[in-house]
Amino acid sequence: MTTKLVIGLDGHGSGDRALAYGKGMADLIGDCELLIVYVIEWSPYSFQTAEENAQRHKRREEEISTATERVVAPAIQRLEAAGIKTRGMVRHGDVASILNAVSLEENAQQIIVSRSSEGGFTKRLFGSSTANLVMSSSVPVTVVG
Repeated sequence: MTTKLVIGLDGHGSGDRALAYGKGMADLIGDCELLIVYVIEWSPYSFQTAEENAQRHKRREEEISTATERVVAPAIQRLEAAGIKTRGMVRHGDVASILNAVSLEENAQQIIVSRSSEGGFTKRLFGSSTANLVMSSSVPVTVVG
């Protein structure tokens, strides 16, 4: 049975730490697939006209394309070059909810994310996607410092 690990990327350098940790785990496990996931924060709660909805849909498709090209594809290329079985996806929504949903859909054994030092006092006071994920995940979460 192939072990699946979900790696949540944030588009910053801290994502490289999560990738490196995931690669190390895959090397140790052997029969392992890494699922690289980039989540674009997106709220479905917005009341708009039909024209605004069409523009929003177009913007959403552009964001998926950009994130795939700039974040997910390079990560997949590096991992595949190292001989790691890898797939990638870009989703819209709440980071913690999406990473948890992907892990359940894919029967993943673990989620790996990195701790970002960005956000300062506001993030510490009101929480972060990482903290929300750790508190609500259905599978174990590894937070790489």
